Amino acid sequence: MKSTKQQLLRQPDIQPTDEVIAEALKEANPTYLKFMKELENHDIQMEWRYYTDGKAWLGKGLHRWTGPRGGNKEETVFWLSLWDGFFKVTIYIPEKYWGEVNRLPLEDEVKQMVAGSKQMGNTLKYFPLVFNLDSDQMLEAVFTLIDFRKSIK
Repeated sequence: MKSTKQQLLRQPDIQPTDEVIAEALKEANPTYLKFMKELENHDIQMEWRYYTDGKAWLGKGLHRWTGPRGGNKEETVFWLSLWDGFFKVTIYIPEKYWGEVNRLPLEDEVKQMVAGSKQMGNTLKYFPLVFNLDSDQMLEAVFTLIDFRKSIK
């Protein structure tokens, strides 16, 4: 991937509109649009927010459902950030479910990425899986992991 690896959307007053995103992603924008369209089929809503601690706009992929007692539930399934020429999707898998990831139908390249992931956190223990997307190549694996993350509550 040819990129300067510079994170974009750093100004709080410039919201991530379709035009701003298309300009940032350049050739990767069709992949982003395909990703966003496919989110609808997986019952995921995207919510953008400016985070002052990281000084950037981040997208949160949210799965919302009604609980057994009728209450509204919400789970963050992934985080999305925009970079120069690509977008980054990060899925955090709880330590408790980490062993199950290896049983998912994933390509060898993704399984190697999973094997190389390092646990983060002392109290809340998660394994981050980070995908730098500038083409459709990894979308199937990303949605397999999104569906898996959605299934664990």
